[in-house]
Amino acid sequence: MKPEQTILLLGGSRQQVVAIQAAKACGYRTVLCDYLPDNPGQYHADVFYQESTTDRETILEIARKEAIGGIIAYSSDPAAPTAAYVAEQLGLPTNPLAAVEAMSVKTLFRKHMLDAGLPCPQAVGIDAGAKPDEIMRAVSDLKFPVVVKPTDSSGSKGVTIVGKPEEVPAAVAHAASFGRNGVLIAEEFIERAFPYVVGGDVFVLDGKVRFWGLMSCLRDDACPLVPVGEKTPAGLSETQYEKSKAVLQELVTSLGIRFGELNVEIIIGKNDIPYVIELGSRAGGNMIPVQLSDASGIDLVRANVMCAMGDDPGNLDWEPSGECYVHYVLHSNVDGTFEGVELSQAAEDACYRKVMYKEPGSPVEALDGANKALGILFFKFGSGSEMDGLLSEIGSHVKVAVSER
Repeated sequence: MKPEQTILLLGGSRQQVVAIQAAKACGYRTVLCDYLPDNPGQYHADVFYQESTTDRETILEIARKEAIGGIIAYSSDPAAPTAAYVAEQLGLPTNPLAAVEAMSVKTLFRKHMLDAGLPCPQAVGIDAGAKPDEIMRAVSDLKFPVVVKPTDSSGSKGVTIVGKPEEVPAAVAHAASFGRNGVLIAEEFIERAFPYVVGGDVFVLDGKVRFWGLMSCLRDDACPLVPVGEKTPAGLSETQYEKSKAVLQELVTSLGIRFGELNVEIIIGKNDIPYVIELGSRAGGNMIPVQLSDASGIDLVRANVMCAMGDDPGNLDWEPSGECYVHYVLHSNVDGTFEGVELSQAAEDACYRKVMYKEPGSPVEALDGANKALGILFFKFGSGSEMDGLLSEIGSHVKVAVSER
């Protein structure tokens, strides 16, 4: 086996298995690193190392030992800087480490946005160990409400919307329990001119965004900060869409991004100004790339793997058309025991793929982050009105049975 045919994958969770499978389908030898002993990816990879994907030097040592030709942290925020570091050390295809680090830490990302002159909410960094009076001084110049969150986590974990200054210390403590780097952020809440947070993924090739997978994020009133799905087309006006595209391309250029799939979170504020809240240096979670691949006919997982190896992924040009796709995250609003899922006939007819993470009888927790998902349903609809009609009454079409503890 030639050295250039070996790819190192960081992370073997159930959502990352698709990248291992895609790499093998491309003919690459696969080496996997994951610190969890029970990760499912190890049963698909050719070689497995039980090592932390955030340990840069250990991963670099493995990369040298395995003579890799490429490295990818598919759908993983914590491992993305490691992949960029190792690739830079070995002269392999990568985006700049400084850019990946900026996208991985919210305080660095906000600073970059301000320096680049791009729309950005007023924000301050807060040390996780700060005392209440220090926290109050830090947020004294912000307009409330504000959003408090960790700077290095994803999936909406540890996020709180705070209406009064005296509530900030508790929100800081909550955010600190989900962060790893000890740095938190408080930023002014943006009033929306568009009812949904705009999410989804874009794909960059040779510094240009070629794939525009912008979608609207779905929420549950019981856990309003955590996305429970996304729909395409997003429903943006032409002005909102074009402004979002312009800001994203300017951001990609300013960061020096060369290639790869990037996860997006945008809030459309007053005067249709798009505020890029997140630009993740990796493919989106909750199987977003799979949904977008279904909608576009372009295999985004394969494209990610091929770009990481320096190979040509082929044509990636795509923008949403009239076809209507939804992925919906099965979840519980209470802790308890999972009993099953019941779909209405309309939902059953529209559902073309079911991916279950939990079996009946399994313990489940109330959704407060993407890691609490029970599974994912994929829907396709014949029209936007049909899609929005079902989504407006999703609770009566998709019923998750959980017996409370």
